[in-house]
Amino acid sequence: MAIHKLSPRKVATATKGKYEDGGGLRLVVSATGAKKWVFRFTINGKRREMGLGPYPTVSLETARQVALECRQKVYVGQDPIEFKNQSVSQTPTFKECASAFIEANKHAWSNDKHVSQLTNTLTTYAYPVIGTKLVSIITVEDILKVLEPIWYDKNETAKRMQTRIAKILDYTAARKYREPANPARWQGHLDTILPKPTSIQKRRNHPAMPYKDIAAFWKQLNSMNSTSSKALRFLILTATRTSEVLNATWDEISLEDKLWVIPAERMKAKKEHRGPLPKQAIHLLQELPRIAGCNYLFPGAKENSPLSNMSLITFMRKLGYHKNSELGEYVPHGFRSTFRDWAGEVSNHPRDVAEMALAHTIDNKVEAAYRRGDLLAKRADLKQDWGDFVNAFHTD
Repeated sequence: MAIHKLSPRKVATATKGKYEDGGGLRLVVSATGAKKWVFRFTINGKRREMGLGPYPTVSLETARQVALECRQKVYVGQDPIEFKNQSVSQTPTFKECASAFIEANKHAWSNDKHVSQLTNTLTTYAYPVIGTKLVSIITVEDILKVLEPIWYDKNETAKRMQTRIAKILDYTAARKYREPANPARWQGHLDTILPKPTSIQKRRNHPAMPYKDIAAFWKQLNSMNSTSSKALRFLILTATRTSEVLNATWDEISLEDKLWVIPAERMKAKKEHRGPLPKQAIHLLQELPRIAGCNYLFPGAKENSPLSNMSLITFMRKLGYHKNSELGEYVPHGFRSTFRDWAGEVSNHPRDVAEMALAHTIDNKVEAAYRRGDLLAKRADLKQDWGDFVNAFHTD
């Protein structure tokens, strides 16, 4: 029997009717122009038809490949329809695969926050659309139903969602739950359908308090005794990230050496950071209470846990720093910019010292290769000058 009778052009332009490609593969075009593939075969003396999917979702090439696999099953006496039904009954849903993917990979991720964020975004955006759908039949149209409603208004979230779905579907393909072709793939696929994030995202830096206002703000913080106010003071003095401060533990601190060593797994660049502590930070740490059974500098409400991720920004909002406020929309992370602006515009310390104080990576690979030390002594001088600057209203 002759096969491969149809051409891609013939399939694309076919009108109402039935068109044989040979070997049992048939293209059926309805009166409305809808096209679908059918595989016709005989097994145990019975004539049967099996749907292979619509065109163009299923291309001519793909339909031929599936038809070949079906013919091979018929040849050995296996009914491809029964085989398909059995396979479908064993195929997990997207939600089941996502849970298995998270469980398999969570130990390789740096912290529990990543697991929580991944689960929350899947629950909010993906599960309502494809959560109960078998992973073997998820198409690009399904992926677009997840992404398009948020692609313009929440593009950063949408792009992360695309990446996460793509990884989960790669996982399902590796487990043989679906074909290798990934409908959520970006490069050479979704990037031809959706506008690139860089073309629609509006870059927005973290709102930062001007350094000329920091001393007055510091005086206000000094008058407070809450754990959040102390954690924010420590963040300002060290010019570190919120997560680094909230997850800081006593075994990372050396009061004698005036040093805070943050392990690599808690750093954005995944490299250990030695941070010198100004005397103001040492004094603050010496006054912190030690909680039995808790190793965190700034304990939260739950037993043996740190302050919550939102505690510092919530604290600043309560002080009046929020959107449309006359005080400004400043956020904790913005104090790193405050420190950097002060270091560049007020202090006499070299640029490299300020950058290393912020634990920024060196973009120039040649320069990075030749830089052996971490300028600890120079950074200590810089941080002490910064501590003195923010503490300008101290009267002792």
